[in-house]
Amino acid sequence: MKHPKKVLILSTSAGTGHVRAAAALEKACGEIPGIAEVANVDALAFTNKLFRDFYSKLYITLVQDAPTLLGWWYEKSDEPWKTDRMRLLLDRLNTRPLVRLLAKMQPDITVCTHFMPAEIISHLITKKVIQAKLSIVVTDYDFHAMWLSRAFHRYFVALEETKAYLTTLGLPGERITVSGIPVDPDFGKNQDKPALRKRLGLRAEGPVILVSAGALGVNPAEQVVKSLRTLSHRAQVVVICGKNPEAKTKVESELAKPENGSGKVEFKVLGYVDDMPSWMGAADLLVSKPGGMTSAEAMASGLPMAIYDPIPGQEERNSDQLLEKGAAIKCNEITILGYKVGRVLAEPGRLEAMRQAARKMGQPQAATKVVQTLLAEQEHEPVEVHPHQQEAMAETVRKK
Repeated sequence: MKHPKKVLILSTSAGTGHVRAAAALEKACGEIPGIAEVANVDALAFTNKLFRDFYSKLYITLVQDAPTLLGWWYEKSDEPWKTDRMRLLLDRLNTRPLVRLLAKMQPDITVCTHFMPAEIISHLITKKVIQAKLSIVVTDYDFHAMWLSRAFHRYFVALEETKAYLTTLGLPGERITVSGIPVDPDFGKNQDKPALRKRLGLRAEGPVILVSAGALGVNPAEQVVKSLRTLSHRAQVVVICGKNPEAKTKVESELAKPENGSGKVEFKVLGYVDDMPSWMGAADLLVSKPGGMTSAEAMASGLPMAIYDPIPGQEERNSDQLLEKGAAIKCNEITILGYKVGRVLAEPGRLEAMRQAARKMGQPQAATKVVQTLLAEQEHEPVEVHPHQQEAMAETVRKK
């Protein structure tokens, strides 16, 4: 009989996606035999306040106030090992309590849903401080160089294309698993739309459009609503504003205006909801920015997307993948979002084709696949990327 494993899941609360992926993995661990202990830890909780604010608040500030700068940095830093020395030094100076946690727990399996703790653990492995297996779960459809680690046991990625890219860089394909992005397995579980709509207070007939302002409520939902009011098709629109009362107030104020509406659209405005799998299961189209986790949850639900205003960098790359697979449309200008959604609703078979593409792309059991793979893993020695290999990787994708 195999010895039960101790599993440490490390995320970082910079945005919500990494944390949601970690929660999905924790839930899967609880449903699979062979695990004695599981700890789901926010690595930032083991850092000082200055470092914590840097990671958790800077990203959101850049998204809101300087998305072009964020996109520029994303592209400039997307070369293997270009920034890792600077980041590793910064991380090590501010994560000593995290190092003590690892030394105390001595987990059999360590899985990271963010690159920051993966860097620390990779360093500890190369220095022979810990014996744990390090696995890294990439939470976007595309792969950025910041996810590269000098030592690891396994990567979990969303697409075969990502695996092909990593093998081109020189990483061994047998240590890369195409699992999909881990989402709560409740996404995609209930496909009974009429029952879901009845329970959620929606009409059974006609299209339901779900508008997500994000868990933090930072997206311009009132502008989306203003455009969707012009739809010439009868539809129900559910607007989820997240943990931001101001966003909800702006949406309600927009709906209180008498002008610019066709009168054919019913709106339901909500704040934060804790049953997103049901809302996605009840909907026909999701209007949202293409964050990695939101997109993966929608695909797992067989829910096509209408993308608007993707953040330069990873959201633009996620958008490319969804569009290429036929699971989304993209609107470059919010003011014509209603027009573009109306075109989809008017074209016979279009929405159903997008729904089928989303189902094909979806991986509702990704979290289970990750955990089962880790438990079955026989490899004890990590892959170590040596300096000459690092230089070869960098030269492969060197940006001019």
